[in-house]
Amino acid sequence: MTAREASLALGISIDTLRRWDRAGKIATERDAANRRLVPADEVARLRGDPPSATSARNRLRGVVRRVSVDGLLAQVELDVVGPSRVVAVITREAAEEMGLREGEAATAMVKATSVMITCDPPPARGR
Repeated sequence: MTAREASLALGISIDTLRRWDRAGKIATERDAANRRLVPADEVARLRGDPPSATSARNRLRGVVRRVSVDGLLAQVELDVVGPSRVVAVITREAAEEMGLREGEAATAMVKATSVMITCDPPPARGR
């Protein structure tokens, strides 16, 4: 969110948001033009909203290139938009439960040092 959008969502002035940023009370980021941006989950935290199951940030949509199963683990190779690819090692059970197949759309969610794979759209129950 822009600083203005965040200040409106929080019911505070932009000056207050800037002071909170300088004091370290709010986590902000900067864009290429050095404008202050506030992640939506940071606004939710400050408003006291209940945490969501997953963050909307750090999601890489792509197409499954390959699924290699070996014992309990499955390695999923995902071609993402642009000249890059994400490779994740997940449990075999998770790969089978999601029904990951080559050529299907999927999303890689990057969280710290982990990469999680989800189906687009989620599979129907019983699959």
